[in-house]
Amino acid sequence: MPISDFTGRTAFITGGASGIGLGIAKVLAARGARIVIADLRPDHIATALAQFSGGSQSNSVRAIELDVTNRTAYAEAAAQMQAEMGGIDILINNAGVGVEGPVLQAGYADWDFGMGVNVGGVINGIQAFLPQMIAHGRGGHIVNTASLAAAIVMPGHLAIYAAGKAAVLNLSENLRADLGAQGIGMSVLCPGFVKSNIHQAAQNRPEHLREGSGFAESEATLGQRELGENWMEPELVGEMVANAILANRLYIITHGEFKDRMRQRAVDLIDATPDAAMQF
Repeated sequence: MPISDFTGRTAFITGGASGIGLGIAKVLAARGARIVIADLRPDHIATALAQFSGGSQSNSVRAIELDVTNRTAYAEAAAQMQAEMGGIDILINNAGVGVEGPVLQAGYADWDFGMGVNVGGVINGIQAFLPQMIAHGRGGHIVNTASLAAAIVMPGHLAIYAAGKAAVLNLSENLRADLGAQGIGMSVLCPGFVKSNIHQAAQNRPEHLREGSGFAESEATLGQRELGENWMEPELVGEMVANAILANRLYIITHGEFKDRMRQRAVDLIDATPDAAMQF
């Protein structure tokens, strides 16, 4: 059954200790959900849990350290959720990295890092949790975080990032019908500029994916990026996500400034499409 109320529901949120993930956690907790924050960074986890400490929601929020690219660890996390909480109801596949750099200088390490987290992390979440969500029969909802970069033509230094997010967007669209037949809703979040830590890609890159990277200089520069004062607050994104879950809305679009570029891309695709099957 689709989610109609968050009270008593369990939400598992990857990348949940900062930025958009934490914004979603705060909103769902305020609406009555039990929250499991899954994050790679123990420092971010400590900071996030401190924000709930002492409040009325402190007993409904817990956290685990998780690398979403580690399938064994993900399977163990799913088993833990089943044993301790009776399985989850809402899966937020939010963990991501802002990998960027001159694509002509990219090494396999850069492709593996970007795709491993931004696409592989979503796949691993679905593989780990979807069976239990179907088995417990309570219905539920999955939200995959893509990006507005998935829907427009981006500059080359964002090619790996945009390609990964485009895969997440397409995957979400194509999964929706089959999940719906199981009583599970599907949404895809396509945010624009939000106050988050996604620019800290270099800090989250594992050692074995540093050798052979062509992005070291670019990631160092990205790590110094300052958040814009007018960028969206994560809690506002969280409200959008919560409302979309209740409405079982597929697309969650946070910003409108790229609408013309999205429209132009769609028009270009349509214009390049023949009216009838081509004859060979």
